[in-house]
Amino acid sequence: MPRAAGTLRLFIDEVVVHVRGGRGGDGCVSFRREKFVPKGGPDGGDGGRGGSVVFVAKAGVDTLLDLSGRHHYFADNGRPGAGANRHGKSGEELLVTVPTGTLIYDADTGRLLKDLVDDGQRIVVAKGGRGGFGNTRFATSTHQTPRESQPGLPGVERRLRLELKLIADVGFVGLPNAGKSTLLSRFTNARPKIADYPFTTKTPQLGIAELPGYRRLVLADIPGLIEGAHEGVGLGDTFLRHIERTRLLVHLVDLCPPEGSPSPAEAYRVIRQELEKYSPALAEREEILVGTKLDLTGSEGALASLQEELGRTVHGISGVVGSGLRELLETMWTRVQTVRQREEAERPAVSQLDLGDDFALSADEYEGAAEAEQEPRSTGEAEERDAEDPGDLWDRL
Repeated sequence: MPRAAGTLRLFIDEVVVHVRGGRGGDGCVSFRREKFVPKGGPDGGDGGRGGSVVFVAKAGVDTLLDLSGRHHYFADNGRPGAGANRHGKSGEELLVTVPTGTLIYDADTGRLLKDLVDDGQRIVVAKGGRGGFGNTRFATSTHQTPRESQPGLPGVERRLRLELKLIADVGFVGLPNAGKSTLLSRFTNARPKIADYPFTTKTPQLGIAELPGYRRLVLADIPGLIEGAHEGVGLGDTFLRHIERTRLLVHLVDLCPPEGSPSPAEAYRVIRQELEKYSPALAEREEILVGTKLDLTGSEGALASLQEELGRTVHGISGVVGSGLRELLETMWTRVQTVRQREEAERPAVSQLDLGDDFALSADEYEGAAEAEQEPRSTGEAEERDAEDPGDLWDRL
């Protein structure tokens, strides 16, 4: 069975961070001072805009681990203006990489700001403040020596909650010990923990299965669900949200369950009920039903009985000896392509959900900024800038 290289990292799927855009630089009060030019007029430059905090989605990143170790993201401030109509330099953008599939919420209001699903998709979560005007801006025919300038505006500051929903082509679901981790390890180079007790897998695992002809599928092993999972029993609601991103469900059922465990048909119905209670849309997702552990005695008869009782096709496999795996992988590929084609046909030509980079700012924040911009400040004396070296000037500012 062909495999692809895979890496596993500590899985973190929810974090809270504090972001702040850079403050705008202050405007400058300055007058032109040159020999033989006694009344040169105002020449104070504007302050630079503060940098913004920008979240960028990146494919291949499958955890919020990097953000869990750093909770504050502050962009650079803008530089102040200077004489000779020199405008301050704008602050640098702070780019923060997050996995594709990250939902960004305002932690205080609960408002969903953006769902980053595509590689390279970005959102400005904390816009930098505008730089203040220098005194040149306030010169008029009747007010030729203005001593007013504006301070830079503060950047937007907010707390964000990031929630990750894995994006995968196929999601493996089933009761604990149904064989999900074994199947993932056979199809990919992922190495989830495999043992003969329930809840061996405690976090979702991702792997890439490579098929002949340069084809590949992203597979997700979702930890075992139990009755009541939609209400949080066994952390089921945490696991269920990762299934929402998958195009195809592969429902694994143990054909030879231990004594005291639900029968194969009952096990199937338990998971189906949990999916329906959590999300009716999720329950309608494309599904392949798979009977596992076909190498055990009595499994053939159990497979036939399960198909008869449910009235549908059940793919029998053995993760241990490898029987039925190639056929299942090809079936998965075919079904995923069907779903992809349907998604492309249903996708609108122009997304109506793209609100632009600035939509993350509330109306109140914009109004507050507009009011602050109308309040220039005055200085008692004009600051003279006589042939100063720009480097020395920046150091002093």
